[in-house]
Amino acid sequence: MHPMLTIAVKAARRAGSIINQASRNLDILNVSRKSHSDFVSEVDGAAEEAIIKVLLDAYPTHSILAEESGNRGDPRKSDYQWIIDPLDGTTNFLHGFPKYAVSIALLHRGILSQAVVYDPVSNELFTASRGRGAYLNDQRIRVSKRAQLADSLIGTGIPFRDLSFLEAYLGMFKDIIPKTAGIRRPGSAALDLAYVAAGRYDGFWEIGLSPWDIAAGCLLILEAGGMVSDLEGNENYMKSGQVVAGNPKIFVQLLQIIAPHLTPQLIAANKQSAS
Repeated sequence: MHPMLTIAVKAARRAGSIINQASRNLDILNVSRKSHSDFVSEVDGAAEEAIIKVLLDAYPTHSILAEESGNRGDPRKSDYQWIIDPLDGTTNFLHGFPKYAVSIALLHRGILSQAVVYDPVSNELFTASRGRGAYLNDQRIRVSKRAQLADSLIGTGIPFRDLSFLEAYLGMFKDIIPKTAGIRRPGSAALDLAYVAAGRYDGFWEIGLSPWDIAAGCLLILEAGGMVSDLEGNENYMKSGQVVAGNPKIFVQLLQIIAPHLTPQLIAANKQSAS
């Protein structure tokens, strides 16, 4: 395992321990609302600080982009930036719904190089290093081999934070449903993407995500032989938060169904994020 990935795994497990301990006492947690349907708990903050401490103890010159605390250090002065979501799926966690994860990724000169998605409930650890493949608990994983969308299970996420593109999303949803074997929406993009990498889903799409939601999961998919893009098939997904992913054949079919629903507003948002 790459030394930087080893440190990221240590950080993810440290956060997972905090999350698991807190899951036994959900009724006494302090919770606040960041925006509509977007919650943050004291556990998010504690897990994030634990991750950052492990990372900066090992690599004090690296910069950080974390969901709750934002930027630490100047990414222009370091070749390395860690992207952290300490608890992806906070709403699930607060309801005792066991689908949430710790997500940690490392950018090296702007390129995804290391990834960890850790499910503390199931103790499933998804890892990847650029050029070295993707793994689940030390076993190599690959995207599925299904070739037909009709046989495929597809993951998605409803854009609940920003409802600006809800109609466009629902149009995509309506057209994809009858062409698949099923659609799932558990509520943690990090886990959804990890499941694509492991072949549990054949494809995935979502609108309105943040870099910390998707960075680690996207590298997992790429290293597992899959494909990732924005809704237009380009590589702007990290900035736009518009993501389509899957095994190569299902990925192409999803893009074809999504294309007619790309409103001028969606295209403009994608272009604006790229500039």
